[in-house]
Amino acid sequence: MPVRELVVLGTASQVPTRRRNHNGYLLRWDGDGLLFDPGEGTQRQMLYAGVSAGGITRICLTHFHGDHCLGLPGVLARLNLDQVTHPVDICFPGSGAELLAHLRGVVPDFAGLREHPVTADGPVALAEAPFAFEAVRLAHRVDTFGYRLIEPDGHRFLPDRLAEFGVAGPAIGRLQRAGSVRTDDGRTITVDQVSAARPGQRFAFVMDTRMCSGVEELAEGADMLVIESTFLEAETQLAHDFGHLTAGQAAKVAAAAGVRTLVLTHFSQRYGDLAGHHDEARRYFDGDLVIAEDLMRVPVPARR
Repeated sequence: MPVRELVVLGTASQVPTRRRNHNGYLLRWDGDGLLFDPGEGTQRQMLYAGVSAGGITRICLTHFHGDHCLGLPGVLARLNLDQVTHPVDICFPGSGAELLAHLRGVVPDFAGLREHPVTADGPVALAEAPFAFEAVRLAHRVDTFGYRLIEPDGHRFLPDRLAEFGVAGPAIGRLQRAGSVRTDDGRTITVDQVSAARPGQRFAFVMDTRMCSGVEELAEGADMLVIESTFLEAETQLAHDFGHLTAGQAAKVAAAAGVRTLVLTHFSQRYGDLAGHHDEARRYFDGDLVIAEDLMRVPVPARR
């Protein structure tokens, strides 16, 4: 069965703690597995989470700070060890091409890696992807991009309309594939006559950044927004100085953008207890709120 869920592999910013590994997020989207920002220990966290390297089809790096990319060599080594035969796309800030080459160079080269350097806002052409994929520039201390997955709009069949027009059994499959079907009484029935529009789902990923227009753009209309919340509002100036967000800022953006499920992550080691992040975010956001924990699985909300 197709699965759409976020597997949280790590939630720590800068340094790991006893309970938080460095970053790592695997989005399982039907037949695709998108690995975002694999920090140190990602390969081991995948074992604990029960997900395999063979399920990875895309890797997305927001920037080249170590807590977001130093797990990449281990992941590439595992792809080789497991003899993964399918190609794997990797998206990354183009200004870090030399850094990526160094990370690739410390392990046997995985020949199936297809590089997609990102240099500006806009679509990223991923082969065989059943969705659109976009990058948007963020505002950190180094070149940084966030990412957004957009599923094409579709339709859902209405059982009462199908029954009304006499479309049943194998004819429904033919209608789905061809867009129209001829009934036994000679009528031609189209998809539009027996269905309703179904908006495609959206997933957005925002890591290290201070507040900027890119954060708002990525969050707009997202069914799930995974976003850093390194600090609390008491440290707003510190967050800005170091290019980060507070839980309150992330929640305000999510509320304004109509986000359905908000996943807060990337927590400073100064916060042993994350109740403050929950309470601060809840003051601004009344939707589905998740304070990410290592090895947690968060389902993408069901289609509307």
